[in-house]
Amino acid sequence: MSTGKVFLIPTFLHEDAPETIPSYVLDAVKQCHIFFVENERTARRYLKRLWREMVIEDYQWFTIHKAEPEVQQQFIKLLKEGKNIGIISEAGCPGVADPGQLLVDGAQQINAVIKPLVGPNSILLALMASGMNGQQFQFMGYLPIDNQARKNAIKELENESLKKHCTQIFIETPYRNNQLIKELLQTCRGETKLCIAVDITASSESIHTKTINEWKKQLPDIHKRLAIFLLIAKQL
Repeated sequence: MSTGKVFLIPTFLHEDAPETIPSYVLDAVKQCHIFFVENERTARRYLKRLWREMVIEDYQWFTIHKAEPEVQQQFIKLLKEGKNIGIISEAGCPGVADPGQLLVDGAQQINAVIKPLVGPNSILLALMASGMNGQQFQFMGYLPIDNQARKNAIKELENESLKKHCTQIFIETPYRNNQLIKELLQTCRGETKLCIAVDITASSESIHTKTINEWKKQLPDIHKRLAIFLLIAKQL
């Protein structure tokens, strides 16, 4: 029996942007027997939107959570049984700042075929639109919650960006966006550039790059909106 395939299925960043999902994603969905998902309810709704005729009850569903060892073991067992598996996160691409990488690592260990599918990814879309260095960049995920630790992290990111001419990319829980912006403006050098990308792919999308001094003149309000931040220090 041949080992099953793994399909990394992208999802919308925003539900009002269905055009961001290529048509070939549906072809991949139709090859799957089982789905490992971050949230079963939203994954089911998403797949029904792609494929109205899909009979949800015909498929097995597993919730990823943090990919506990027993989930990984079940995943590998099903692959070895020849089952094709789709992995779906809540938004964007599985395994990139979203759950899925530990399952994919298990698939790699048994030499299963893994098919990453093209779809929207806020990290790359924001970088593309920022005008910042796309040759050298790093994604840092969430910064520390503690105020002093976060200020220290911001300073470290700026100093590293200055040293390596590297674009620093990071995110925040939406209800803390405005506080993060204030700390960036207080901590960073005036000539450092900051890109604030909000609601990427949605009709309310806004992506703007300004210096810290320019942002200080008009403080944005993005409370509880999905955002991603990019920073690059000016070379001295």
